[in-house]
Amino acid sequence: MYMRFVHVKIKPEVMFDLSRLYDEKVIPVLHNTPGCLYAILSQGVHHNDECISMTLWETPQHAEAYERSGVFRALLQEAEPYLADASEWKIHLSNDLTLRYEPVREEPVVDTYAISSQKNDEFLSRKQAGGLYVRIVSPQLREGKLEEFKKLYTEELLPRLRTMHGCRYAAIIENVQEPEKIISISIWDSKQDADAYEINGMFDELTNKVRHTFSEIYQWKMQLERETGRQVVTSEEMTVEGYSIVTGKSFV
Repeated sequence: MYMRFVHVKIKPEVMFDLSRLYDEKVIPVLHNTPGCLYAILSQGVHHNDECISMTLWETPQHAEAYERSGVFRALLQEAEPYLADASEWKIHLSNDLTLRYEPVREEPVVDTYAISSQKNDEFLSRKQAGGLYVRIVSPQLREGKLEEFKKLYTEELLPRLRTMHGCRYAAIIENVQEPEKIISISIWDSKQDADAYEINGMFDELTNKVRHTFSEIYQWKMQLERETGRQVVTSEEMTVEGYSIVTGKSFV
C-alpha cells in the first residue's frame, strides 16, 4: 500500500469549518476515487495550527492519477479560506519606485510513503475515524542502516506493539522522494492509550533495540546526556509528534 500526507497550516479558529468541508466535499470525492482506501484529517496536539490529511492507496499509480486529474488542486482551492495567512512577505520595487509588500502563501507539503511493514489493517474496519490518535516518530538513521532498522522493527518492535492496549495500527513507511527518510506511524484508540505506552517505559524499551542504527550525531547526543545528566538538542533529533484525528472514513 501507499500513504500520502498533505501538511497544511491553518487558522485554528476555523477547524470546525475545515472539518465540515472535509466531511462534505473531500471524503465523498475520495470515496469515488479509484484506489483510495482511507482518508483522515488530523490536527496537531501541540501545534494546533498544523493539519495533516492522510490518505491510504492501493498503489502509487492510483495516488498519482488522482493528483494528475486536477481533483486534488480543486479541493485544495476550496480549502484555501481556512489556510493560515502568509508567514512571509515578498518585497519588490514597482515601476513608480514604490516598495510593495505581497504575502507569499505557504504551499502545502505533500509527502508520499511506501508502507514497508505494518501491524494490521484494523483501523480500516472503523468507518468513522473521529476520536482516534496518530503518533508519528521520525528517527534519523545512520547511512547504510536502513535495512537493519526495518528488519528489527518488523521482527521485534511490531510484535510488541501488537500487545499494546489501544494500538490499532502500526507501520514504518519510507519516503518515496527521499529513500533514506523513514517514519514510524501508529494509530491509537485514544491519546491516553498512546501516552500510557510512553509513560510505562515500553517506548524507551523498544527504542533501545534500534538505537545503534541512529545517526552519529544522535549517538553523541545520547552519550553526552548520560555523562552530564542534561538534555542535549541537536540538528538530528528523533521527533515524536501527536495528532488528534478530527474526521475520517474507511472506504473498504
